[in-house]
Parts: sequence; C-alpha cells; structure tokens
Amino acid sequence: MTSVQVVSTVFGVGCVENDDIAVLDTPFPHVGAVIEATGSLDVLTRSPVRERVPLQGAALLAPLGTPRSVWGVGLNYRSKAAHTGRGLPSEPILYLGASSAVLAPDAEVSIPTGQTVEMDYEGEIAIVVGRRLYRAAPEEVWPSVAGITAANDMTARDVMRTTAAPTLAKSFPGFNPIGASVCTVDEFADLDRIPVRTWLNDELRQEDTSDGMIFSVPDLLSRISWFAALEPGDVVLTGTPAGTGQDRGSYLRPGDRIRIEVGPVLPLVTTVEASSRDHPSTRSSPSDMH
Repeated sequence: MTSVQVVSTVFGVGCVENDDIAVLDTPFPHVGAVIEATGSLDVLTRSPVRERVPLQGAALLAPLGTPRSVWGVGLNYRSKAAHTGRGLPSEPILYLGASSAVLAPDAEVSIPTGQTVEMDYEGEIAIVVGRRLYRAAPEEVWPSVAGITAANDMTARDVMRTTAAPTLAKSFPGFNPIGASVCTVDEFADLDRIPVRTWLNDELRQEDTSDGMIFSVPDLLSRISWFAALEPGDVVLTGTPAGTGQDRGSYLRPGDRIRIEVGPVLPLVTTVEASSRDHPSTRSSPSDMH
C-alpha cells in the first residue's frame, strides 16, 4: 500500500500535498466511493492531477460520503473507565449509529432543542474497512484497513440515560462529524500508539493514544466480524478517552468549537450552531447515493 492522505472536495477527490490539494482526474465522487469500489486508496496514487487548489480555505466534504455502516464502542479506554470508576468490560459494548448523523468537516451542528441539554463531544480514531472482514483473526485486520480518520461521536447524555439506547443518543443529524482527511495506515509511525486529542474552544480536553484502548483495533474489529461482516467503506469508531464533557459535568453550548486531531489526519473542526435548525448540511456530493 502506498502512503497517502486524501480528501473529498467540491472540486473532486484529491491528495493533500503540503499546502495544496491535488485534485485528481477520477470518476469517484468521494473517498468512500473509492474504497467501496477498489478496497483501498492505491488507485488514487496512479490518477492524473487535474488541478491544484490551496488547502487553506478549501471547502471539504464528508470524505466518506454516507457510509453504509458506522459501528461504535462504549467504554474502550482505560482512562475513561478509571475516571468513571467502572470496571473494565470483558466484551466490547457495541452499537450501530445512523449514517444520517455524518457531518462534513468545518460544518455546524445544532443542539436538538427540547430533546437534550447534555450534548457532549467524543474525540475518536475512526477505522475505514477496505476488505471484507468476516470471522477474521486479529492479525487479518490491519491488512484489511483502507484508512484512518478522525471522528466526533457526539452523544446526548440525557437521552442515553432515559432511553438506554446509544443509537438514539448518537444519531441526531450532524452528531457524527468525520474527517477532515483519510490517511492510509502507512502514514502512522506506530499503529499501536495512534494519538488522539480534542480541544474545546482551544482548551485541550482529551489526550491519549490507541495504546490506552481496552480492546485494540485488531481485537475490536475481529470481535465484531464474528457476528457481522464488515464491508469495504464501513466505519468503526473505536471509543473515546477521558476528558469528555460528561467527565467534567459541563456540556456543549451554542458557539462552542471542537477540534479533534488523530495523528497526521487533517484536524476535524465542528462548531455548535448559535441558532437551531432542523437539518445540518453534510455537504455530501450530489451523486452520493447508496
């Protein structure tokens, strides 16, 4: 696999090259479509460059479009378990999130008025499946991963308490920003220690690495694959470390700005909208139909 960092833009799919985006001559509407069709990002390294645009100020789309499946896991960092005083789970706490919750980078998300007063952020490492995984051994996982990106697995904590349903608490429109770029695994110096950091209004709130996970990436995806087949383009959110608003008893407010960094992935920035609206834009491509 060739090392590459890619984005989806209003101009098309592109590779990040220093301060520019090399927009590629490719038929794919977004990065997710590339992975679904080919199982990796390799084809993009052989695509001719159509034009170059500055990275600064570029309008980025949700890089994976609307994934068919978005898996999540609760309580998967030892730091989070220690902060809450809970014991380590013996099996992953899994759920499926609504793909309609996916939001583009640099977009705004609304607080669902009348439904939650405890909207929270969760900085996470997101894994994008490249090759079908079914009953896979842990050692089969990394060779089957097409890319890694950042995610903000937002949660309405009060909805979680009242419904006991993670899917409902995490599936409001815009509650799952993903991006801003997708990197191949070769972009990461150490896959056992992938860093994840979250800032809220320029204050560092979360900082950990994948070494702090209870169920490692290979273990987690292997366990899921023994019950459900993971298909190319599916996304697995791998849990969040300590430092969420829940841990501080402080929740998101209009105007808050969340910034999540996962290794070399472009920062994922989301702003809580100052005034409510029903459907925050995913800025997905018009041809993004699955």
